[in-house]
Amino acid sequence: MTTSGSDMTVESVVRRAVADHRGWRGALLPVLHAIQAELGHVPQEAVPVLADELNLSRADVHGVVTFYHDFRREPAGRTTVRVCRAEACQALGADRLVNHVRESGLTLGETSVDGSVTVEQVFCLGNCALGPSVEANGRLYGRVSPARLGSLLNGTRDATPNGSLKGTVSS
Repeated sequence: MTTSGSDMTVESVVRRAVADHRGWRGALLPVLHAIQAELGHVPQEAVPVLADELNLSRADVHGVVTFYHDFRREPAGRTTVRVCRAEACQALGADRLVNHVRESGLTLGETSVDGSVTVEQVFCLGNCALGPSVEANGRLYGRVSPARLGSLLNGTRDATPNGSLKGTVSS
């Protein structure tokens, strides 16, 4: 298979990632991260190449890819939204956010049919004092209301992220 927009194959990406980590103890996780960083996901056709290169069984590689939630087996949507479900955010209303996701016709852990958004749950974004927290395309947002989450799911940026020059996070 060829990666989009290039003549580089999945196999060549995998072999290069393995070569970059050759000799490392426990190289599988860093190699998987490198593949996902380059391709946006870990495609199924990478599994046999990884197994061969790292002298592991296909079942071992598949087990690691499917065990860790950070690895995607399919490309993510154009917008990736991660909703914190840890205790502090739960206490501050994360369930309302999850309900809003479901009411919007989206499912946690999946990408919308049109490929516009992927919604994931995580169990700590390290923003406990400003919960409930959401990360959208790598930017952290605190005190997120369902309405604000809706704008993030739609790809609009009418919310101020943490660490902005204004220094405040509004809902």
